[in-house]
Amino acid sequence: MVQITINGKQIETPEGTTVLRAAESAGIYIPRLCDHKELIPYGGCRLCIVEVNGWRVPMASCTLPVSNGMVVNTETEAIKKSREFILSMLFSERNHFCPFCQVSGGDCELQNAAYREEMTSWPIQPGWSNFTVDTSHPYFILDNNRCILCRRCVRACGELVGNFTLSVAERGAASLIVADTDVPLGESTCIKCGTCVQVCPTGALIDRVSVYQGHDKDLTEIKSVCVGCSVGCSMNILVRDNRIVRIEGDWEGKVNSGLLCEHGRYDPLTEARQRITTPQIRKNGKLEPVTWEEALRTVSDKLSPLAGDKNGVAAIASTRLTVEALSMFKELFSDRFNSNMVTSIEEGVPTAAATRFAEKNGAFEGKLDILRTADTVLCIGANINRSHMVAGFLFKRNMPKGTHLITIDPDISELDDMANIALKTKAGSDLALIKGLQAIIVKEGLGRVSLILPNADALIEQAVQTSGISHEELAQTAQMLAHSISPVILFGKGITAQRNESLIEELHRLAVLVGAVDNERFGLLSMKGEANSLAATLLGLDETFKLNGHQAVYIALGDDYASKSLVERTSKAPYLVVQACYESKLTEQADVILPVTIWSEQEGHYINLDGRTQQAQKALLPHEGVYDNTTVLSEIAARANMTLKAEWQTAILERKSSVSLN
Repeated sequence: MVQITINGKQIETPEGTTVLRAAESAGIYIPRLCDHKELIPYGGCRLCIVEVNGWRVPMASCTLPVSNGMVVNTETEAIKKSREFILSMLFSERNHFCPFCQVSGGDCELQNAAYREEMTSWPIQPGWSNFTVDTSHPYFILDNNRCILCRRCVRACGELVGNFTLSVAERGAASLIVADTDVPLGESTCIKCGTCVQVCPTGALIDRVSVYQGHDKDLTEIKSVCVGCSVGCSMNILVRDNRIVRIEGDWEGKVNSGLLCEHGRYDPLTEARQRITTPQIRKNGKLEPVTWEEALRTVSDKLSPLAGDKNGVAAIASTRLTVEALSMFKELFSDRFNSNMVTSIEEGVPTAAATRFAEKNGAFEGKLDILRTADTVLCIGANINRSHMVAGFLFKRNMPKGTHLITIDPDISELDDMANIALKTKAGSDLALIKGLQAIIVKEGLGRVSLILPNADALIEQAVQTSGISHEELAQTAQMLAHSISPVILFGKGITAQRNESLIEELHRLAVLVGAVDNERFGLLSMKGEANSLAATLLGLDETFKLNGHQAVYIALGDDYASKSLVERTSKAPYLVVQACYESKLTEQADVILPVTIWSEQEGHYINLDGRTQQAQKALLPHEGVYDNTTVLSEIAARANMTLKAEWQTAILERKSSVSLN
């Protein structure tokens, strides 16, 4: 720790801290524009300049490390004049005509900085030229006329997301933000995550979905959790008049550190499915609206006589439901109705095999954070650029610094173009390939632990013949993994869908062999399914769904999508009850429809892919005429004279997890 003084206040701060961060920790505000706490200090705008006793010129505090005994002043008259001059230059270089800017009025950091310095006019006559406004992107607009060239967007695209789409073209006053080789943003390699928009301090990047719908001061911010996949990103939902205006990543989020993907940020804002707001019962072959009392009584009258019959009611739940709802669902249909077919719509595909391995060997998977420091990532059977994008951000951004990527998948993946090695294997060859990699590492003496494989040559040959890749490709892959200092192995549904526990066992053995897993590191992670995929498996909702003569089927779909397979497999159900938010092919064939709340209209907990339990807050008041998922289940139980304990914390711990829960 070092001792410094800022504006007469003595501060103790860790060595290596910048003056700007030291001041923040002490509650001392220093104006800034190019700085962002999640980005590498840049020192471009110079607005954060401070005076240091004994130094000849002011310094940018965002890049200035503290030193013991340093005395800093942030509000001298000279510093104030310098800041005013800097702001004047920024206003004069581009068309910052505030009354007509959509972020004017509290949301623009440039305008706020000017007001703080008590600027009421432009001391320097503007000499700007017009730039073309890029409106080609579906979610946001790029207006270089509002740009201050802080490069936050460029830096965020590279440093945080690892996509490197944005850059700066031209020089001096003609400099402008461009995409790729100066193509329209909508035609570029942009992945639509919106991080650039969230870090922009002015109106240069505008969220076209929420523009003109109110300033931040007019919005209510609710912290929640994204339910788009099992990464479990923390988010801030900005609401006005009981409507979601904008979604932003939570910079304090422990999983994602402010990052979101396209699906988390924009899908809820562009939802086009037709909402169901009234219970419906099929009468004379046609679904008709009814009261909640009639709907619940009808369901109870149909299901209650089936209690105790193992082939009575088959029940399926979405893994987007809260843990509370999933636990109540399991208790109701498995424990109270005594059904032998109570599962989730994922049927354990992304989780069951890993969980069975964990039941014998204990937790073996690591945390997402390990991706931040990986020097080699092997991605097998997992297209995370499509399904778990934020997990990909955590290592893609380090690839220019030397992190290697290996992809193994029969299908073409968006990751292949950036991979150091991209193996296109034959379907069903994964087990042979994994054993072949082990064999080469053992044969060449590259393993971190001792492993005897007397048939190494045979395993190598089998891997080549089965997978369809060459000996050279197999050897290169094995050597890259073995020579890594901190490798990580990711596997997805391409592996887990095979429901072969041996695959998990051999992957784990490979991870131990290359040092991805040891007493201190757990560099083996499975990319699970939807938000509560892991929770569903821990509750035992991981069986393959079979109708098998069941007399009724109950589906708690919530706001999930009804797959074609689910619709087809339940089409011949003698009696079908669907608990859902939106109309679908599934609700069209239902005998009873029970309308429920969407994810943002309810509160509850989610357990993400690395075992972190997180709470989502209710952002919106429920739509009139719909019930919460847990309320519907409890009402059905009550009418069947059943009592639910609803002890989800206890229920989760009854089964061993592949990851440590926290």
